[in-house]
Amino acid sequence: MQNKKFLSDRWLAILFILPSIIVIAVFVYVFISWTGYVSFSNWNTLTPDLSFAGLQNYMFLFNDYRFQSGMRNTLFFTIFFIFGVLFMGFILATFIDSNIKQEWFFRNVFLFPMALSFVVTGVVWQWLLNPSTGVNLLFGMLGFENVPNWYTSTHIAFSFPLGSIEFGIPVAMLAVVIAAVWQMTGFSLAMYLAGLRGIPDEVKEAARMDGASEFQIYRKVIFPMLMPITISVVIIMGHMSLKIFDLIYAMTGSGANFVTDVPGVYMFETTFRANFFANGAAIAMIMLALVAVIMVPYLISARKGES
Repeated sequence: MQNKKFLSDRWLAILFILPSIIVIAVFVYVFISWTGYVSFSNWNTLTPDLSFAGLQNYMFLFNDYRFQSGMRNTLFFTIFFIFGVLFMGFILATFIDSNIKQEWFFRNVFLFPMALSFVVTGVVWQWLLNPSTGVNLLFGMLGFENVPNWYTSTHIAFSFPLGSIEFGIPVAMLAVVIAAVWQMTGFSLAMYLAGLRGIPDEVKEAARMDGASEFQIYRKVIFPMLMPITISVVIIMGHMSLKIFDLIYAMTGSGANFVTDVPGVYMFETTFRANFFANGAAIAMIMLALVAVIMVPYLISARKGES
């Protein structure tokens, strides 16, 4: 009887999740497979052409100036974005954890940007950083007439030739980094605050009794205990930055000389404006591979940690 009841409960549970399994299978894995199939075809016109093209579309992209620019921009956006979110989140979490008055007010203020979409954030920061509006008007009122228009700059800092592009830090991309960090800092703040509140006071007091300074307590005790949180934030922010689209599209677009272009924007314009469906599919598969490089090792290590 117990075995029959166990089997019936098991089949009942499977029936409950079966619709979700079917939807995920169709709208995720089938569509990924179809995109991969199209990326190896010659379908670069409005008329479908699924004849096999081999690696032709991928070779075109890796020799394409715009795609190389987008990969460069994505690399530096990811580095500065992750570092900014980690740094600001930890600083603000430490500030809130210091028993300040009206803690609820500061928590809400710092978490509020997360309630906005990247499109709204892009539009707001586009106005704030536009050379003729926003903060530049404030600089003008303060007497700074010759403020450089770094938001629209095509300058590549610390650059050197690599492939078809100048490899370096796109100055205009820093504006996008500021907007992205402003929106997503609340996530790392919440994570770090929970981690700081979970560290027993006895551990810190024991370190102080051993003669450790506050800096040593953070370096030797708090930072190591927060390392799992840091890794989680890096993974989540990393996969967001690699497939970023809406913030860039709303705020700067591809930019002059593609200084703020990213693969997501290139894929959208290639597929839905230029009708190069095979090239767009190839860009999508490369983006998927980049995200998988970050997510798959993390998921494997997480499963090993649970077992």
